[in-house]
Amino acid sequence: MTTTTLAVLVPLLPFLGAAAGLLLGRTAPGFVRPLAVLPTLTSLVLAVLVAVRQGGDAAVNAATELTPTGSVPIELALHIDGFAALVAVLVGLVASCVQIYSTGYLRDDPRYPSYAALVSLFTSAMFLVVYSGDLMVLLVGWEVMGICSYFLVGHYWETPEARAASLKAFLVTKLGDVPFLIALFALATDAGSFRITKVLGAVASGGLDHPTLIALLLLAGVAGKSAQFPLHTWLPDAMAGPTPVSALIHAATMVAAGVYFIARLLPVFEASQAAMVVLAVMAAVTMIGSGLAALAQDDIKRVLAYSTIGQLGYMTGALAVGDRGAAVFHLLSHGAFKALLFLAAGAIIHAAGTNSLAAMSRMRNLRDRVPDAYWTMTVALLALAAVPPFGGFFSKEAVLGVAEHVVTGHTEHAPAAAGWIVLVAGLVTAVLTAAYATRLWLLAFRGQGAEAPDHGRQPLTMTVVLWVLAAPSLALGGLAFRVLPDWFDGRDLGPTLTTSVLGTGLALAGGIITYGAWRHTTARAARVPLGAVAAHPEGDAAQVEAEAITTHKPAYGDIAHAPDPADPGRMLLGPLHRHAAAGFHLDAVYTALFVRPVQAGASLVRFLDREVVETYVRGAGALPRWLGAAVRRTQTGNVQTYVSALLAGTVVLVVAAVLVATGA
Repeated sequence: MTTTTLAVLVPLLPFLGAAAGLLLGRTAPGFVRPLAVLPTLTSLVLAVLVAVRQGGDAAVNAATELTPTGSVPIELALHIDGFAALVAVLVGLVASCVQIYSTGYLRDDPRYPSYAALVSLFTSAMFLVVYSGDLMVLLVGWEVMGICSYFLVGHYWETPEARAASLKAFLVTKLGDVPFLIALFALATDAGSFRITKVLGAVASGGLDHPTLIALLLLAGVAGKSAQFPLHTWLPDAMAGPTPVSALIHAATMVAAGVYFIARLLPVFEASQAAMVVLAVMAAVTMIGSGLAALAQDDIKRVLAYSTIGQLGYMTGALAVGDRGAAVFHLLSHGAFKALLFLAAGAIIHAAGTNSLAAMSRMRNLRDRVPDAYWTMTVALLALAAVPPFGGFFSKEAVLGVAEHVVTGHTEHAPAAAGWIVLVAGLVTAVLTAAYATRLWLLAFRGQGAEAPDHGRQPLTMTVVLWVLAAPSLALGGLAFRVLPDWFDGRDLGPTLTTSVLGTGLALAGGIITYGAWRHTTARAARVPLGAVAAHPEGDAAQVEAEAITTHKPAYGDIAHAPDPADPGRMLLGPLHRHAAAGFHLDAVYTALFVRPVQAGASLVRFLDREVVETYVRGAGALPRWLGAAVRRTQTGNVQTYVSALLAGTVVLVVAAVLVATGA
């Protein structure tokens, strides 16, 4: 079987599994779980085979024209280079783990068949984005992921929080997709084709007429999909969906698509120095802002959501300094440990059993009750904090290293201003990342909240997946930075001495300071009696999560419930804590700038329709109604009246005729 055939089967199998799952979900429920797991797992195996065959050599290209368009052709094309081959393996790995994990996590959910089918369709769409060599075909996968996220985030549609979160995710990403689509048409017009290879060829020959405008329009779509400032606000609210969905979205599909797209079309952005600086500023604001916000959140999933936004900022920062190898390296590393973090959080939600979903201030004694989640999440948090020798250290240092190369003039792929912005923001974010990772670990596993009832052991499908993902979180970085250059552009991805010392030192400082603040606040809180916390009744993990959303609405508002006095985040942030917990009120700004004007316009249109348009309509119908009423009064049913009227009419006619004749 050829590499092209294998590559076609990779997105096709999950798609067929999704279709079969939707058809058989009600009539043959016993087939639902095999149809969810086996096609995705098979796609993972095939993606590995494609990667082995591709081997980092020349890209595999194949294309066939879908239909004559009369102008720019649209082709069903494959373009598989080292980047695509490895990202597809990541997508298959995380999706397979999510499907296996979900068989236990959602074992009692009545909507599991539709959930599993949508996850498979989501996976298929991301495979299509990764392997596609045509921008319009890529756009199909791009948009299918958007609609899948809408349904999956709103899985618990009975709750207003889930409905609002799904609608917000859909609308915000669509807001970015409009300029994104315009840019794709502009690219195709200049290049004469939607084929990615031809577009890049046009860029190399100077064939783009407006590279800055096109790059900025593309950035709008990427900012929406990959949750970058200022279109990142949908991602924390998307935590209203089931936790395995969060793992899929954050680790390997939707938010990774934007970063991967820029990596695929990086020469388009490099054609404009202004676009690279804008990309660097966007990455810097995203990194620092999300780090501060994560330090102020009480819900464990919202901490991880803001963490994802910040780590995506590292990836876009690497792209802003012209190195897609470092960006995709961090994409791969982050995918492993972030999927592990979310799936471990799902185990914690079940064990904590709090009415406030996963409020860290209400957790207690979880280390002994969920040892698998404790050890694996510890590994993932160390990788997130970029502590050597864990995977996140090497990929984060690759980003800082390329930024240093731009600053010192060792590369001319990006302006020096972009290098300085990314380097300084990356170092500041290293402190913040270590701080909120340490805070999460302390509050989740050494917290002093109320003791919740023990819900028993986690299903085996949940715990096995945690250990599977712990392996790449621990070992991927140390092995990958030596091997990946052969798969990517050949640039060195190894850590440099200066940024390694600075980054690691700052990370350790952030962790130590947070630990000291926690010790101080814990000692102070010991003198303040805490009220009892209502524990959640026993149930499976999905029920705990779904009912928690219903019973604790503020968990998805601007500010969660008042934090525990032992929270070091309040002490570290000081007066900034309230604003950081609310995401720096960006949602309020959007409400003032967009939501309220739209609502006011809608109210005006409604008033005009009711009081003006309907008035004319009612007036036009009034005259026939009055005439009808007058005529109806003559219909008495009395024959004598009718004969009298007939005679009277005859007399009138005779008189009129005589008068006319006399006058003549």
